Amino acid sequence: MQNLMLSLRGKFIKIFAVLSFLLYFSCRNEKEEIKTIPRAFEGYHVYLDSILISKKGLARGLSLNIPYDSVLKHEKIPPVEKKTEKLYYEYRIDSLTDYTVEYFFNNDSLFEIDIKIYTTNVDLANYLYCDLKDYYSFIVPENIEEKGYVVYNCVEGERRPFVISLSDYSTTHKGIIHLTIYKD
Repeated sequence: MQNLMLSLRGKFIKIFAVLSFLLYFSCRNEKEEIKTIPRAFEGYHVYLDSILISKKGLARGLSLNIPYDSVLKHEKIPPVEKKTEKLYYEYRIDSLTDYTVEYFFNNDSLFEIDIKIYTTNVDLANYLYCDLKDYYSFIVPENIEEKGYVVYNCVEGERRPFVISLSDYSTTHKGIIHLTIYKD
């Protein structure tokens, strides 16, 4: 009987030691390091970080006149449509919002970027339209604005090297924003 008691006591001590060990390491209060990625478009809607990506270039971190291969390398996913004169991409931000990006080329040189944003949240569409309008007003202050339509003309001396056209085609049920940047 005494041997049985010693055996149970030894097992109890071992179980207690294992449980104490597990409890100690499971309850340790380690600080988790949370890394925050700096936003490219601070002060604007967070979706602009996904749509425009970077303040470099005119849109998505790209400028006009770059070669076809540079655009292919820059985009993170393969194009839905790939032709020598056009690349077409589709992106989804969330269950309510998606957008498309088309790049048009002439002689292996980018001459147009076309972005269309679609959302079932009409208030979000209005917010994005206003943010895009404000952002491009800082880049190219010369603009012509009419209801739901803004054109920014980049004028250098006598010539206009590019035009930015921003349109709001939203309805009462669906938001549709259209941004086109092209060589003039």
